[in-house]
Amino acid sequence: MQFHRLFSDNKGESHWEDVSVILNEQSFAPPAQEIEISKPEPARQSLFLRLRAGWNEPIHPTPVKQRLICLKGAVKVTASDGEARKIGPGDVWHMEDKQGKGHHTEVIGQDDFEAVIIQFE
Repeated sequence: MQFHRLFSDNKGESHWEDVSVILNEQSFAPPAQEIEISKPEPARQSLFLRLRAGWNEPIHPTPVKQRLICLKGAVKVTASDGEARKIGPGDVWHMEDKQGKGHHTEVIGQDDFEAVIIQFE
């Protein structure tokens, strides 16, 4: 299991990296059997998001550290270093590029983009 991490370096340039999720077997909901699960992360709030087909925004940093889980549709997200990634159904995008140049996002295809966002601050 992996997610896409978008972060900014000390010069304000945003970059992508793949992050592997570490899972450990443990009892999560006794008396159910053990499952593979990651360490918990405290979250501040969650939101649902829809970007209409054709939506295209100017480059910007993320306002807070947050994680997006795509439910429907697709976006193309371009880091300020020029690397682009497609985020589609089932993809997880972790945003940390709060300073610097940020990223550009545009809805691709004919469907609206729908997602759940978890904010950490």
